[in-house]
Amino acid sequence: MSEEFAPSNAYRGPITVCVMLATLMQSLDTTIANVALPHMQGSLGADQDQINWVLTSYIVAAAIATPLTGFLTGRFGLKRLFLASVAGFTIASMLCGMAQTVAQIVVFRVLQGLFGAALVPLSQTVLLNINPPEKQGPAMAAWGMSVMAAPVLGPVLGGWLTEDYTWRYVFYINLPVGILAFVGMSVFFPRPGRRSEAKLDWLGFTTLSIAIGALQILLDRGQELDWFSSPEIVIETLISGSAFYLFLVHTFTASEPFVRPRLFRDRNLSAGTLFVAIVGLTFYASLALQPPYLQELMNYPVITAGYVMGPRGLGTMAAMVVVGRMIGRVNTRVLLGIGLALSAWAFYAMTGWTPAVSQEEVVYVGVIQGLGLGFLFTPLSAVTLSTLRPSERPEGAGFYNLSRNVGSSIGISIVGALLARTTQENHADIVQHVTAVNRLLDQPIIGHFWSPTTAAGRAALDAMITNQAQIIAYMDDYKFLMIATLAVIPLLAVFKGGTGAPSGERAPVMD
Repeated sequence: MSEEFAPSNAYRGPITVCVMLATLMQSLDTTIANVALPHMQGSLGADQDQINWVLTSYIVAAAIATPLTGFLTGRFGLKRLFLASVAGFTIASMLCGMAQTVAQIVVFRVLQGLFGAALVPLSQTVLLNINPPEKQGPAMAAWGMSVMAAPVLGPVLGGWLTEDYTWRYVFYINLPVGILAFVGMSVFFPRPGRRSEAKLDWLGFTTLSIAIGALQILLDRGQELDWFSSPEIVIETLISGSAFYLFLVHTFTASEPFVRPRLFRDRNLSAGTLFVAIVGLTFYASLALQPPYLQELMNYPVITAGYVMGPRGLGTMAAMVVVGRMIGRVNTRVLLGIGLALSAWAFYAMTGWTPAVSQEEVVYVGVIQGLGLGFLFTPLSAVTLSTLRPSERPEGAGFYNLSRNVGSSIGISIVGALLARTTQENHADIVQHVTAVNRLLDQPIIGHFWSPTTAAGRAALDAMITNQAQIIAYMDDYKFLMIATLAVIPLLAVFKGGTGAPSGERAPVMD
């Protein structure tokens, strides 16, 4: 594939636009559906746990399919795989828009995830291969802007389409983008190279898929079934743990395993895959938390929620423009440290939010969080993948994005479970202080609305207590995300500089 996409390629510009369109389409679907979830829940007659599968099913399917990128690229060629992924993703998006039940939309979201899994690692691989080492940083920054355009366009587009039309258009919007990307790739991508005769390690792939799938199911259903008091959760834990154990044993004993352990001798790849898992956990979990907070606790219309969330992406894009120029001039550890500091501060600010927080503060903190992500995303991609040989990049990029997807999925499930559990605990704590003999209830205004002696008063009192319990639970969730962000700091010491490759096959990424 390195011969097929060389730095001298005459169509470098059009190819870059094509892969950015494909990446934008794929990344848009991780955020655009968030603000529409309450409307989808009502339209499809789903409860909170069921509607969360609209998010997590997509991420899990992408996580399972992402490691196949290297094998499929070698087997079918990069161009064929890219075209098939774009076409399948676009068709699956249309099917999501036409879904009539929760089960249907979850199945179609799985298809979206399966077809879209290869788009991001293939895009990263193409851009690294068509650009010489000195241009890889700016190229990754430009590509990263298409990825991070999703936090800008996703909430705004999702809110506008849901408010003025219907939530189904958050999926139909992929049709024109998919058509443009498909046509551009058909015209400008080089002819497919020779296909490899490599065989897929089905045992390794199957055990890894079962481990990831069972883990996600137990995380999603754990809160509903009271975790390990449920036989189902115990069984899913045993399945996930056993499958992962078999995967590890097979990986280190097979002659041609699905995952080549020697690939992770590269310190940057090993540290980067763990690093990006935490970044995915914190960022996507916070994206899942904010729409219900704005719409349910602060009573924002869906389109207003989209507008106040959108500037976060503007901060990310601005940071990427700056970071793209700094890569190669400033130590990558410094850039990543700045990103972690900004992200942690944003979560710290969110721990003090109440429904009385102003729109200006929501926007301001969101922009800071976006700036932090911009300082993390581009240098992290560059430092993780640029030290790999071109022939290793599809596989390395696949597992890098697998780690991001798994982290994102686990993060969404964890904060959802924490939110439900801590809301219940906080409700029980508050109720202990609200009794019929509480003197505050003797005040005429309070007693009129929240009297514990009438059915209407008790209902209103319970709603108020639940609201307060949720506010505290959100604070706890943001505190957890802040701690998780700070916990990544020691990994900065692991990244190394230098090329370490013969004949300039590897690009220097750190000073």
